[in-house]
Amino acid sequence: MWDYLIAHFGKDRRVDFIPESIALSVIFTAVLTFFAQCFFAHRIFLLSKRNWYFTAPILFLAIGRLAAASVSGGEMITLKSYTLFRQHFRWLFSVGLALSSTVDILVTLLLFFLLQKSRRQSMSLNEIIDTLILYTFEIGSLTSAATVISMICWLTLENNLVFLGLHFVIGKLYANSLLATLNTRQEIGRSRAKAHDLMGLEAIRNPQGLQFFNPQVVDRQYVQNVEVNVEKTVQFDDN
Repeated sequence: MWDYLIAHFGKDRRVDFIPESIALSVIFTAVLTFFAQCFFAHRIFLLSKRNWYFTAPILFLAIGRLAAASVSGGEMITLKSYTLFRQHFRWLFSVGLALSSTVDILVTLLLFFLLQKSRRQSMSLNEIIDTLILYTFEIGSLTSAATVISMICWLTLENNLVFLGLHFVIGKLYANSLLATLNTRQEIGRSRAKAHDLMGLEAIRNPQGLQFFNPQVVDRQYVQNVEVNVEKTVQFDDN
C-alpha cells in the first residue's frame, strides 16, 4: 500500500508493477498453508489409526500446492509485472489455488467421515464428537471458500487485483483455523468432564441405568454406604 499510494502516488504504470513484498507474501502464505494442512493431515492420520491411504494424498497435494506457490512467487520477483505474469504463469498460479481448495475440501470430508464413524452409544462421547464435527465444518468451509473465491477472481477479473486482496486473507484464515483448533481442546475437555459427572449421576438415579455405571467416573460423594445385618437363630426340640 505504501508503494502504490505514497511512494509512487499518481503513477499509472506503477499499478502493473509487482513489489517484492507482494511476491514474498505469496510464498509466506503458501508456507503457512502447508504447515496448517500438515497439522490437519496428522490429525487424520491419528483418527484413521495410522492409515496412510487417507493421509498420503493430502500430503502429496499440499506439497504440490507449496511448490506451485513458491515458483509463482519467484516468477513474480523476476518478471515484476502482473501482465507478464498472467501471460506466462497464469496456469501455475491457478494450479496452486486449485490444489489448496482440493486439500481443504478433502481434509474437511475426511475429518467429518472419521469423526462420524467414531461415534458410540454414549451421551457424553456423542456430544463431544458433535462439537468436533461442527468446528471441522466451520474451519474447513471458511478456508476453502476463501481460496475458491480468490481463484474465481483470478480467472475472471483480469483488469484488477481483487484476487490479491483475497489472497492476503487466506494466510490469516489458516493461522486462525489452526489456533482455533488448538484452543478448542480446553473447552472440549471441560465439556467432557461435565458430561462424565452427569453420566455418573444419571446411573445412580436411574434404576435401570446400571449398564451406564462406571466406578471410575462416579464421584465418591454420590455413593452412599449400605450396611447389611444378618441374624441367625437355631431352634431345637428338648425331647
